Amino acid sequence: MTPEDKKRIAAEAAVGYVRPDTVIGVGTGSTVNHFIDLLAAEMAGEVRAAVSSSEASSERLRGHGIPVVDLNEVGRLDVYVDGADESNARLHLIKGGGGALTREKIVAAASREFVCIADDSKLVATLGSFPLPVEVIPMARELVAYALRELGGEPRLRDGTVTDNGNHILDVHGLSIDDALTLETRINQITGVVCNGLFAHRPADVLILGTDHGVERHTAAT
Repeated sequence: MTPEDKKRIAAEAAVGYVRPDTVIGVGTGSTVNHFIDLLAAEMAGEVRAAVSSSEASSERLRGHGIPVVDLNEVGRLDVYVDGADESNARLHLIKGGGGALTREKIVAAASREFVCIADDSKLVATLGSFPLPVEVIPMARELVAYALRELGGEPRLRDGTVTDNGNHILDVHGLSIDDALTLETRINQITGVVCNGLFAHRPADVLILGTDHGVERHTAAT
């Protein structure tokens, strides 16, 4: 089974978590694109609206006739479906490969249930092989980079990328993240940081993986 096939079966399983006539949160990325397409095909006219974490996902949702609303209009969401670049057994995630980490974290925080969908290569023993994205205010880029080096990382500017919020992204290489909760807090306390791509304080509630043998569902290990 190809990686795209695995993403698709994970996305298809996530459609089952969407209840009719609710407002849902929708993330960003290639796996989420499968979810949007399948949602539109299987629940046409049944989804009241969606809150999207990126302009790209908003455009795709509208293209399928699914209304996109502002989070401020609805407050809390029933379920949020998004992908991840890495997950550990506690369902702490690294996200932001698509550059939408700040809005993704906001939508996740507003959702009662966070369903993460991915192929099985994304489940790892220790986070950090995938570079950790950090969204920064442009004028503070070098200030933040210095602080990230002090934490043991190697930050690199993501060339040609401006987030939907008008900011830059530093991708931090060389980290081995054993304590995601502490590191998420420490990075967020650096002046000039908007958000970082660790989702540990608000992890996924369920991780759906597409594998060669079908779909696996994981909840957080204790």
